[in-house]
Amino acid sequence: MGVIDDKYEKMFGKSIAWYERGKTAFAGGVTHQSRFTAPFPTYYEWADGPYKYDVDGNQIVDYVMGNGSLLLGHNPKPVVDALRDHIGKGTHLGGATTWEVLYAEQVKKLMPKMERIRFTAAGTESTLLAMRIARGYTGKSKIIKFYEHFHGWQDYAAIDSGQSVGGIPKAVKDTMIVLPADVKAVERTLEKNKDVAAVIVECNGAHFGTFPLQNPKFLHDLQDVCRKHKVLFIMDEVITGFRLSKGGAQERWNLDPDITTVAKIMAGGQPGAAVGGKAEIMQVMAFKGDKEWDTQKRVAQGGTYNANPTTAVAGIAQLKAIETTDAVAQADKAAKRLKDGLNEAFIKNEVVGHAHGIASLVQINLGYDCNCDRELCNMPYEKIYSSMPSEKTRALRRSVLVNGADGMDWNGMCFVVSAAHNNEAVDRTIAGFSQALKDLRADRVV
Repeated sequence: MGVIDDKYEKMFGKSIAWYERGKTAFAGGVTHQSRFTAPFPTYYEWADGPYKYDVDGNQIVDYVMGNGSLLLGHNPKPVVDALRDHIGKGTHLGGATTWEVLYAEQVKKLMPKMERIRFTAAGTESTLLAMRIARGYTGKSKIIKFYEHFHGWQDYAAIDSGQSVGGIPKAVKDTMIVLPADVKAVERTLEKNKDVAAVIVECNGAHFGTFPLQNPKFLHDLQDVCRKHKVLFIMDEVITGFRLSKGGAQERWNLDPDITTVAKIMAGGQPGAAVGGKAEIMQVMAFKGDKEWDTQKRVAQGGTYNANPTTAVAGIAQLKAIETTDAVAQADKAAKRLKDGLNEAFIKNEVVGHAHGIASLVQINLGYDCNCDRELCNMPYEKIYSSMPSEKTRALRRSVLVNGADGMDWNGMCFVVSAAHNNEAVDRTIAGFSQALKDLRADRVV
């Protein structure tokens, strides 16, 4: 057993029993594919601010942050107070509520390009609905997406997204056109194929920016090509929405999408998401009183928990806090301190690798360095693939975890930083990361 695995089993011993119990209850032993960690996942009981606490009582600096949903950190007072005030008034009222209107107005206030909105319960539902709206509006059947870009686990989005595609019919796969993140490739395809309804893009690059896009040029060029060929431009802001700026990537880089998908941050830690876009396009969901339209052509959508009151009040509170405070700037400042410290740790320990990323997303890559500005990295995709295979990525996450911090892992590691990450938490992370590099060297991973 290596240094890291030995530390892991000793530090998280009680999680083993919980994993054994989980295997008798859940398919594959877990309820989300990212929670699987060999040899067993860690189990958590509570969290506050930048920290979470596992069943062994370990205090971990958290950079998973609700898979990117907790920009204000764990248990932010505005959100907790809003939930506490509302919870006795009903969690589901079985009809339209004032809260859903207030919620939509708050989303539109920060993202005014979303002229009309429909709520869903998750980002996966939002991208599925966005694709259906695009097809319904244009009458065309195909969607262009990019390799590795993750738009949820629904059938259309899962194709070539870095996840398994078991159970997806070939007929579904045939409706998707998957291209490298190359605007010229998009244009060549659109010149030949006239049955494309839309292009969808993860605005910061695939997997929280693990595979970065050279923005804003890439997105502006992509938008121009979509306009030229009259296909819809879908910005998937599930991750970037209300993080890259208060108004997301579209505000940060002055873009004008036809359709936007948002989730994560917008729901204040509750299950919630939305699709929005230009009013004319979104009208394909409206009843018209015409039988053929209403039953055959209208884009239909249900959803028992769409904008349920608890999600709505939490989302309103979170978005108001983002609007009226410097939370986004605080998270960005903490991320800059973290990124600089991690890069110093690489140099200090003479380990090849670097940290990069924009706003409050910090990416780690081991085994390859480049001359980027440590914000928008220019590493070729093939270098990212080759330098960060799954075993190295998992070893990196475990080594960081046994030294007191946790983050997302996917062809590298991403630290999702919140406004709650103070200097103490960040500096503790940097020190732990330095030791993690030593452990990785001891186990001959680097």
